[in-house]
Amino acid sequence: MTRSKIDDILLFHELCCPLHLAGVAPGQGQHSYTRRKRMAFDLSTVTSEAIVRPPRMILLGVEKIGKSCFAASSDRPFFIPVRGEDGIDDIPVPKLSSPVQSYDECLGWLGALHGGEHNYGTVVIDSTSTLEPMVWKKTCEEHGESCIEKILGGYGKGYTETLKYWRALADWLDALRRDRHMASILIGHVTIKRIDDPIVGSYDSFVWDIHHRAASLLYKWADVILFANSKVVVKSEDAGFGKEIKRGMDVMGGRYLYTQKKPSHPGGGRGVFGRIPYELPLSWDHFIQAVQQAGAVS
Repeated sequence: MTRSKIDDILLFHELCCPLHLAGVAPGQGQHSYTRRKRMAFDLSTVTSEAIVRPPRMILLGVEKIGKSCFAASSDRPFFIPVRGEDGIDDIPVPKLSSPVQSYDECLGWLGALHGGEHNYGTVVIDSTSTLEPMVWKKTCEEHGESCIEKILGGYGKGYTETLKYWRALADWLDALRRDRHMASILIGHVTIKRIDDPIVGSYDSFVWDIHHRAASLLYKWADVILFANSKVVVKSEDAGFGKEIKRGMDVMGGRYLYTQKKPSHPGGGRGVFGRIPYELPLSWDHFIQAVQQAGAVS
């Protein structure tokens, strides 16, 4: 195939594909065709060595468990609080003076981190649960509707339309990872959902409280999914007349981080994050120590 033919194919791909699929960094606003024409495909750059990149993390947990405090101990964090969240007001970490009020404002701050001078190592969005209504509002504005359920005639199509905005958020975080060597933490709340499993039957599980399509997209994007909760033991008490009452009781001081998916909660990780212990104390230092130990034995 001639060089001119290859250039034609690249140009077609550039013009027909969305920017995030064509490899254009968010915020550039121009096609990278000229840059692509100068790109050298040099096989000597191929490597078999392990590449260590800043992690893309999802941190979920029950209310008031300490998710923000955990993230505040990450590497040089910068918090983007979202309206409705004030869990970091009394934590001495770099953060916006007031929570973001819209989806565009949130992405604007990611753009500022991408192009500005700073030494931050981790961007923390607190939280995705309060950001989701802003994503819905942005989607409704695009389609001229007042309700997410009415978009494109309903039947859940509005929730599918929101995915472009979640992808754009992930693209910005990937750009920060690639260009500024920054990790990212998406904090989220959970709710309890009944799961009907045809094999084992029905059971209750903690799930991310954003729409399941958005959650699925971000789960696939993330390198590690963590779940924070207290440890509960169930004790039975005699209620008389041959009946028992079961009560759940927290283990004293028991705040834990769970790293693997179980029927009762989300979790999981790829690479080294898939080899760390299932249960850890809810502490950034314990988490990093477990990651380092798992990497040393890989």
